[in-house]
Amino acid sequence: MALTSVLMVSDFAGINGGQAKVAIDSARLLANAGIDVTFFAAVGTPDPALDHPRITLELLGQNDILNEGSRLQAMTRGIWNTTAKARLTKLAASFDPQTTVLHCHGYAKALSPSIGPVLTHGPLRAVYTMHEYFLACPNGGFYNYQRNEICPHKALSRKCLTSNCDVRHPAHKIWRVARQAATWHLGKIPSQMQDVIYISETQRRVMAPYLSADTRLHHVPNPIVRPEGPPVQAANNDVFLFVGRLNPEKGGLMFAKAAKQAGVRAVFVGDGAEADAIRQANPEAEILGWQSPAEVQAWLGRARALVFPSLWYEGQPLTPLEALARDVPVVCGTWSAAVECVTDGKTGVFYEQPTVAALTAALQKAKELTFDATAASLDALAPEAHLDRLLQIYDQLLPPRTQAA
Repeated sequence: MALTSVLMVSDFAGINGGQAKVAIDSARLLANAGIDVTFFAAVGTPDPALDHPRITLELLGQNDILNEGSRLQAMTRGIWNTTAKARLTKLAASFDPQTTVLHCHGYAKALSPSIGPVLTHGPLRAVYTMHEYFLACPNGGFYNYQRNEICPHKALSRKCLTSNCDVRHPAHKIWRVARQAATWHLGKIPSQMQDVIYISETQRRVMAPYLSADTRLHHVPNPIVRPEGPPVQAANNDVFLFVGRLNPEKGGLMFAKAAKQAGVRAVFVGDGAEADAIRQANPEAEILGWQSPAEVQAWLGRARALVFPSLWYEGQPLTPLEALARDVPVVCGTWSAAVECVTDGKTGVFYEQPTVAALTAALQKAKELTFDATAASLDALAPEAHLDRLLQIYDQLLPPRTQAA
């Protein structure tokens, strides 16, 4: 029998980041293609894109655990959300497994590992999209926020357990470890997941040791809508542009220092904890705060290069793709998933070490780079390609079609 419906599962019903956006965009693509979608989420006001005659909402109406009034309740629900498990179990049982698949886009920020058994042993065949690294790493990023570097330790190993890596406090790391233990043991994920989607080769490589050899892996990059605007004549521009949060793991402070040493004009679109440190390190840097999408595109039109100095692996960063779509070169480190969309020396410049010196040299090279548009095709990331790939995977999940007598 053919696919008729999808049960889409997400922490959030509103767009508050890339994970929720992809879940909502995918739901809309499926609905427009004639597939009935039931969108199940724990938190948030529904995004307007979910207002569609083929999309049914099933919302728990819960608070984000970061905004829960009772800290104890938030901690408990973050480890095991009993309401989410009960509601999703009942909902999944209401669908025909011959014509419906379950697609989960995340659990760690609201739904909790409690939904794991529904994904692994529920009535519907399920596929899970990894948007980050929470299936393995307690803080979701394999990143040590105290040392500002990628963590080399195996998740939940002795060195992991004794490492002070949390962005907040060592006590919060204890809670994260408890959640991870619940994920692996009570939730049975990822060890018993049958189908998992990864969004970049970097992510697949990092997560491979934590996935079962029996798990089928599917590569489905996030859909990218080409930004409006003409191709940029980057060689005529002087702005080296950073777009994103000004938080330590994003590398903005390192870029500010490198830009000063390289003698290039640094413009930051975004805000965050390191804004003041960036101003001190490079008083000539321009920090604009958060801008509208149209304003971001206007700044891309003035860019000599987009600088993506993120210090962690990332999943599939969007900003470099938007820059490439406008013929703006990208400067990025080789450890980041951003390198998968950039061709060194043609559509951008790589640097090998997360140091000010290495980034300074890369910025100097970028000043001379001539963009090669033939090396930056993004057709495989179009929404239509994303939809086609999802439908192929869903077809693999459904029981084999019986031959007519």
